[in-house]
Amino acid sequence: MRTNLVAESAITIDAPIAKVWAALVTPDAIKQFMFGANVASDWKEGSAIVWKGEWQGKAYQDKGVILRIEPERVLQYTHWSPMSGIPDRSENYHVVTIEISDEGASTSVHLSQDNNATEEARDHSEQNWSTMLGGLKKYLEGEEPSPAA
Repeated sequence: MRTNLVAESAITIDAPIAKVWAALVTPDAIKQFMFGANVASDWKEGSAIVWKGEWQGKAYQDKGVILRIEPERVLQYTHWSPMSGIPDRSENYHVVTIEISDEGASTSVHLSQDNNATEEARDHSEQNWSTMLGGLKKYLEGEEPSPAA
C-alpha cells in the first residue's frame, strides 16, 4: 500500500551544475558519497539500476528502474532493498526524485523519497539522505584544485 509520507532533504553545493550532475550519474563518484555503493546502470529511462555493497557487515543488492532522466535537471528512479524486510513487489518500492537547479556559482539539490510506511521510516530516510547529500557536498567541494604555488 502506497503512503503519502515523503522524506525530503536539500542542500546547496558550491559547484557548477554540470559537476553535480556528473557526480550523480558516475559510478566511481557515487561510490565516494553513497556509503561505498557500487552502482550499475546505463542511465536511460526504463533501464535497471542496481546498488551493491556492504552495510553494517551485511552484503546487499538493492534495485530499481530509472523513471526519468533529464541531464542537469532531474534524476528519478524506483528503489527497493531486501534489507527492508518487505517483499519485492511494486507497491513496496520507493520513488526517489533528485532535482538540481543552477544557483550561479552553486547548485541546489532537492531529494524526495515517497512511500515511507511510517513517520519513523520517513525520518530515518531523511536522515540517510541528508548524510548522503552531505557526502556529495564534501566530495564535490573537496575536489577543487589547489591554487598554483
